[in-house]
Order: sequence, then structure tokens, then C-alpha cells
Amino acid sequence: MLTREENERLTRVGPGTPAGELLRRYWHPVAAAEELTDDRPTKFVRILGEDLVLFKDRSGRVGLIADHCAHRGASLLYGRVEERGIACAYHGWLYDTEGSCLECPAEPAGSMFHLTVKHRAYPVRQFAGLYWTYLGPLPAPEIPRYDVWVRTDGSQKIDVYPRLDCNWFQAMENSVDPAHLQILHQDSQGRRAPNTTRGFTDSVLGFDFYEVPYGIIKRRQYANGRIDEHPVIFPNILRVGNCTQIRVPMDDTHTNIFFVRFVPREIAGNGGGTDDESDVRYLEPFKTPSEAQHPFTRFRMDLTLAQDHMAWETQGPIADRSIERLATSDRGIVLLRQIMVREIDRVHQGTDPLGVVRDPNHPMIDTHLSESLEELMERGYAGTAELLPEAARAQ
Repeated sequence: MLTREENERLTRVGPGTPAGELLRRYWHPVAAAEELTDDRPTKFVRILGEDLVLFKDRSGRVGLIADHCAHRGASLLYGRVEERGIACAYHGWLYDTEGSCLECPAEPAGSMFHLTVKHRAYPVRQFAGLYWTYLGPLPAPEIPRYDVWVRTDGSQKIDVYPRLDCNWFQAMENSVDPAHLQILHQDSQGRRAPNTTRGFTDSVLGFDFYEVPYGIIKRRQYANGRIDEHPVIFPNILRVGNCTQIRVPMDDTHTNIFFVRFVPREIAGNGGGTDDESDVRYLEPFKTPSEAQHPFTRFRMDLTLAQDHMAWETQGPIADRSIERLATSDRGIVLLRQIMVREIDRVHQGTDPLGVVRDPNHPMIDTHLSESLEELMERGYAGTAELLPEAARAQ
């Protein structure tokens, strides 16, 4: 159980908040790279409580700047992209990708007024099929080269999930909660549970957690001798199966979720059809009406991720942890909260938090993806790459 103050410290993500300042020390995806086109060169982005516009100018440079023009506040989403940047549709104030104002057309000839204007802007990188941004203090760290994202013996695919209408930390606590798998997802196990209350709980001997340089490893031991392990990459990524699930807070009560999937070449060659599969898939909402919140909407319950979204959202926009009753099976959640508090304190002390990488030439970070792929293939998913995402979700 947390006090209300402790809960606020872990969940709020706006500028100046403890968790918000921690999250600003990492790169986050904001859009699939294919979303910026010549016909649609701008995209509205809400991340960590900030309203921004992603754009590509006619020289091919990509920027992310504050949505409201510094002049009179009109949205730059409707700006006209030009060779040098983006011009506000209202009065033509022109900004480059670094937020420098290059021109104020209505000012007198020879005026240097534009030199006094500096618009809020953040760096953008294209990586693994996504546009990523960094909202923290410069110099920016590197985007870590996790195996799922950089292995070249296959292909990376992107899934853009329906918006999650609750706080990001509810999804992250789920990632260190192995007890829910055998109960919430019992219908996804490929067989019928003898008791729906216990689900497949009795098939598990136990589970444990240990910290690694980039996060937490979740280890589950089954009664039949099988052991599975996969990491939670701090602070907001679950790596399971062939996927990384990246949970990007839009604000305190909404979260974007991007999946990056790695499909090995041998699986694609066994009937997976990934050469014809689009590199980006946009999934339909898991609830109807899609914009409503519990209890004024209804979740589908025939997909693993839909089941998760139900469990996360129905806790409330921000879960009230002051009234929870944690049990022995929740020790992974306790560990995650302890690490969050520790890393928030490190940021406050001016040091890099867990998993931040500064070396641009660092080697690929092994999250034991190969072992997870072997397990998936042993469980019968070798022939169809399309099955891998749903198989990986049941964790």
C-alpha cells in the first residue's frame, strides 16, 4: 500500500514531476515512420503531458516542436512545411527543426525580431521503423541497441495499439505480476482450465525476480520443469516472446503503446509470409464505445491484450494504491516501485538512471531473445510469424 503522496510521485508525468523527470531521461517512440508523408507531413503528438507537432520539412528534416505558435497560439499542426521548416498557417512565422524562428513575415523589412523567438523543440531520431524523441536535458543519451530492435537476421515489424485510457504505471506493474497469467489469460492457454477460479495457477511451482543492468528479469518455474524468463526493460518496456511492448505516457491518464516485433528469417521462410506483411499494423480498439471509459464501455475479452487493457483501465484513470491489499505474489510490484523510487532519487541527484546508455558504439544488448524464440518455436509457433505476437502477449 502506498500513501497518496507516494502514488502521485510514481505516476504523474508532466514537466517537473518526479516520474516525469525520470522518464525524460529516455528516448520514447512517438509515431511510426510511415506516418509522415508528402501529403500528411505533420502529426499531433501528446507525450509526458506536452502538446507537440511532429513534422517533416521539404528538405527531409524531421522535427518535434510545441503545438502552439509562439506568436498568438494557433496550432502548428496546420502549418505549411517548407524547405527550411514549418510556417504557422496564421501569420507565417517560420520555425526550423530546432525551434529557431527564421522569419516573421509581417514585421518591417530588416527587422531582426525573429532572432528573439525560440520555440520549444526536441530532437527526433528515426530508428526501428519509428520516430523517437528525447525530452530531457542535453546532451541526449543513445537509444539502446536492444536485440529485438537491431538484429539483422530477420525483420522488425511495428504494431500500433489502441490508446490505453489509464496511467502508464498500471501497465508496467502488470509486467511484474506473473500470477495474473494463469488466471486472466486462462482462455489463451490452448486448453480448458479444470477450475476457472484457479485457472492454471497450479501448473506453476513459483516465480522470482532479479535486477539486471537494464531492468528486471521475471522468472517463472512450472511443475513440468519448464522455466521461462523475460525482462522488464526499465522504465516502460516489456520484452516478451519476440516483442518489445513500449508504453509511452501521453499524460497522467492516457498511454500510447508501440510493439516492435522481431521475426527471424527462418520463421518468415516457414510460411510466415512476412515479406508481404506490412511493416506497420494499426490495431482496432479493444472496447466499444472506443472513446468511453469504464463503466461506460465494454471490452472484448477474446484477446490477451484486450484482457490486459480491461484489467489496467478498470483500476481507474490512476489506480488508488492507498487502498490496495498486496499479497506475497505481488513482490515483483514491490521491487519495481522500489527501483522507481531509487531511480527518481538518482535523477534528482544529477546522475543517469538505470539503463541510460551514453556510448554511441555500445554493443547490442542481449535480452536473451534467442532463448525466447526457441521456446516459441518449441511451443508450435515456428511456422507462422503472425502467431508470434499473440503468443508473446500471454505473459
